[in-house]
Amino acid sequence: MRPVTSLARRASILVAAVALAAGTLATIRDAHASDHQDNPLVELNPSMDMTDVYAFPGASPNSVVLVMNSYPCLTTAQTPNAGFDPNLLYQFKIDNTGDAKEDRVIQVTFDGTGPNQTMQVRGPIAPPVIGAMNNTVATADPVITGKLNTVLTAPNGITVFAGPREDPFFLDLETFFRIIPDRKPSTGALSQLPDAPSASSFRSASAAVDYVKGFNVMSIVIEVPSSLLTAGGNAKIGVWGTISR
Repeated sequence: MRPVTSLARRASILVAAVALAAGTLATIRDAHASDHQDNPLVELNPSMDMTDVYAFPGASPNSVVLVMNSYPCLTTAQTPNAGFDPNLLYQFKIDNTGDAKEDRVIQVTFDGTGPNQTMQVRGPIAPPVIGAMNNTVATADPVITGKLNTVLTAPNGITVFAGPREDPFFLDLETFFRIIPDRKPSTGALSQLPDAPSASSFRSASAAVDYVKGFNVMSIVIEVPSSLLTAGGNAKIGVWGTISR
């Protein structure tokens, strides 16, 4: 097992406990909200900032799509040179027994910098280490290796894409920072949002403001057969994500 340097900061978002049956996600038991720029450390190191994790039915029968987004508020100018941090371990964790501990992990790592990076995907496999301090890359060979911005497919039916995508989260940040002012960043573009209401604040509900529209995130998208995530006759899984050193 190969450690990923020393542990620095971990982001974790619990997405849902869902039932996977006949290619559908049946019930959501628990869901937590977006996690953009949640502390000063990730504000200074945006590649460590995991914004959202999603799980939803795949395009193929009996499959599920897992999405992890990071590096929020990439501008159009920044996006062409953006990449993932090669010193970080990106993990989807899957609980298929209902004990809130990961039984499967999908690990994604990157080599190089910028848009010419290559990625390696390991899993779904048993986690090398269970729990919050799991920052160990498995010794298993990658099931997929390839370039960013390319749709890659493995023999076991997994399909992967990694690269920039427009942030799918909808949020009126101007209003949010007036309600919870201590969450407003002290640097960067978001620090320039006005404290006092502006003209956009008085628009009607039908013209709601989505501040992050037009901004990009670095996205890891994995479609995986449900059978690789579930255990026995239990079709319900819990999904969350971590980013760690």
